[in-house]
Amino acid sequence: MSDSPVRGIRTVLHPVSDLARAKAVYAALLGEEPRTDSSYYVGFEVGGQHIGLVPGGGPAGMTSPVAYWDVPDIEAKVAELTAAGAAVREAAHDVGGGRLVATVTDRDGNVLGLIQDR
Repeated sequence: MSDSPVRGIRTVLHPVSDLARAKAVYAALLGEEPRTDSSYYVGFEVGGQHIGLVPGGGPAGMTSPVAYWDVPDIEAKVAELTAAGAAVREAAHDVGGGRLVATVTDRDGNVLGLIQDR
């Protein structure tokens, strides 16, 4: 069915209202200190997955956690999803280091994240 299969969930981003408090809770949950720790983003690497904390939902205005599915061709997967009825919420764009992300919504408004490393 797909020329661009998913390789599993690689990243889950959580919007938080208080980054310092959230960082303490997630560090206790995961048993690790964050690998990325800035005023606009805190990221943990655990069990091959990235768990990120985004204050205020970040520029995309997230209101709930978003899982990012690892795909080899983000443009092809966005096209496939929109052909199936999804709507583009955030077009594919580079977030640094050659990493591309995009989000779409399914027909019920659930946000699906896609991520591709070049």
